Amino acid sequence: MPELEIDALVFDVLGTLVDEPAGIRAGLRELDPSLDDPRIEQLLLLWQQHIDREQRRILGGARPYVTSDDLDREAARIVADTAGVDDPTAVAALATSARQLPPWPDTVAGLARLAKRFPLIGLSNASRTALLGLNAHAGLRWHQALSAEDTRTYKPDPAVYQLAVTVSGRPPERLLMVAAHAWDLRAAQALGLRTAYVARPVGDPPNRSDRFDLHADGLTDLTDQLDKA
Repeated sequence: MPELEIDALVFDVLGTLVDEPAGIRAGLRELDPSLDDPRIEQLLLLWQQHIDREQRRILGGARPYVTSDDLDREAARIVADTAGVDDPTAVAALATSARQLPPWPDTVAGLARLAKRFPLIGLSNASRTALLGLNAHAGLRWHQALSAEDTRTYKPDPAVYQLAVTVSGRPPERLLMVAAHAWDLRAAQALGLRTAYVARPVGDPPNRSDRFDLHADGLTDLTDQLDKA
């Protein structure tokens, strides 16, 4: 294990600590209980593609910044139109499903263990409002939760990771970025943060060229590794 001198942990939220697809699937079932599983997966993919495409457009300067709430409302409208649902109340409820995401089984206990040793910082592309709802619904424990909304851009823009560096008051090499997405860790690494990849079913796994400081099967494994470091 590499030598690590860490003063605080910075966590990605969506996908790393909460199961984002599961929450949206639940919203789709409420939108139209007659949808079968294959159709739900098609609509989920449509949602995800819209969010990814529009965030990339914002990052590339092709679209002015809008919050994740705006993108969720757009995705909900597109998905509802595709499903043939035109009830505004149902569509609004679907949009908020992106705030009602279940934690992974090891998330709550893992954060509680880690919080005894380190300050914990959440760093998410979710808006401030969405992040509040996410934290409350999933029972996430933070010492500080930061939203990319404060930078009016999205990860992997360096400005988002700089938020955590600034708030912590520590040099980037004293922070450990924890994520299930290799793209997220690469961006944090470029700013000088140490990195820990946590495997999740919905994550973006590392490729052969990635050199992250830690690789863990989950939060329990990550906590055990840090206990031994």
